[in-house]
Amino acid sequence: MTDAEGKDDVRDAGPFLLVQPLPFLLSAMSRNDRLTAPSTEEVRRMALESFAAVTERLRSNIDSVMVGKASVIEMMLVALLSEGHVLIEDVPGIGKTTLAKAIARSLGCTFGRIQFTPDLMPADIVGTNVFNQRTGEFELRPGRLFAQIVLADEVNRATPRTQSALLEAMQENQVTIEGTTLPLPRPFVVLATQNPIELEGTFPLPEAQIDRFLVRVRLGYPTAEEEGELLLRFSGRDPLAELQPVVTAEELLAMTEEVNGVDVEPSLRDYIVALAQATRSHPALELGASPRATLALYRTAQALAALRGRRYVVPDDVKYLLPFVFAHRMILTPQTRLRGLTAEDVLAEVARNVPVPVAKPARA
Repeated sequence: MTDAEGKDDVRDAGPFLLVQPLPFLLSAMSRNDRLTAPSTEEVRRMALESFAAVTERLRSNIDSVMVGKASVIEMMLVALLSEGHVLIEDVPGIGKTTLAKAIARSLGCTFGRIQFTPDLMPADIVGTNVFNQRTGEFELRPGRLFAQIVLADEVNRATPRTQSALLEAMQENQVTIEGTTLPLPRPFVVLATQNPIELEGTFPLPEAQIDRFLVRVRLGYPTAEEEGELLLRFSGRDPLAELQPVVTAEELLAMTEEVNGVDVEPSLRDYIVALAQATRSHPALELGASPRATLALYRTAQALAALRGRRYVVPDDVKYLLPFVFAHRMILTPQTRLRGLTAEDVLAEVARNVPVPVAKPARA
């Protein structure tokens, strides 16, 4: 096989190979080169197997710290593979910060932690120009946002002015410092924690900022068995301190490109749009899902399908993701809140009323 033919084979295999082939796939292709060139479907199958192996390695590493949070870990991986930001919202002591740290330490990415407080200034997280007396020039001192994985702990304790400094970074992967726009590294993911119970000394996140979080997750209390396992696991040692990176930044970017190649049938695209439209006209809602939420549901459905070993999205993927992607973006009417209903309750009704498409997947 000539060099040109080899390049064509790689090009046909999809974007996963163009960014960073995984070692398993490289060795498999080198063995095949000595015999016969693999077909496009064979290469795609090998890519999916490599994808599954890497994601399972990442999942197992995080699971060694977190107890009984398989669904939450899966949703965090969905966000990572979609290059989206996560709002981790729950009461104190549940493990929000531990989860974010476990994810950051499992990835071979640069990491920055920002503890949000009322006296935190925008320059503290974005950066500023500092005068260097030795050179007689101003030099950029980057803020803590210049990292690939950023933990924004207790994000609702900062003032609105500081919270607004996150908007440009979260949406456009860039920051502006004194008129100069600087790009942020890739991947760039913000993992923000928030306590929804304690209101003293907090500043509610504006809707524009909440809308920039791809998903919102809640950990919930563990069962009695899980809490017992937690005592054993953390007795005398800290598993988080022993955690080592198992996935590089290059591998993570490669997997995000593979996710972009997951098939979404036209009928499923229409289904996603219909769900978003239904929230905007629902009488229980003052504000429905935004177009950004529609795009988020599309992207996360692709990531979830890939995580579950498929190259195509099914309606159950979309329905499963609805509360994670849409709920935090919607505003209930006062009457709905008085009735004790939640955004998740309204979404369950929306899902029941919007017809589910019946179509065969484009590729098994």
